Amino acid sequence: MSPATENLVLEHLRAIRATQDRHSEDFREVKTRLGFLEQQYASISRRVDRIDERLDRVEKRLGLIEV
Repeated sequence: MSPATENLVLEHLRAIRATQDRHSEDFREVKTRLGFLEQQYASISRRVDRIDERLDRVEKRLGLIEV
């Protein structure tokens, strides 16, 4: 290959690497944010489960459902 062709290829490879680095950073950020969302969902899910249990107890005490 001629020097001009080699430089062109290297230039393209550097551009590809830079783009890949940006995508890797974006992907890490997305994974971090997804982790936070999963934690929040788990917390909300536990709270809803507790509310459901409390509602069952209230309904039983009021005689609205059979034991």
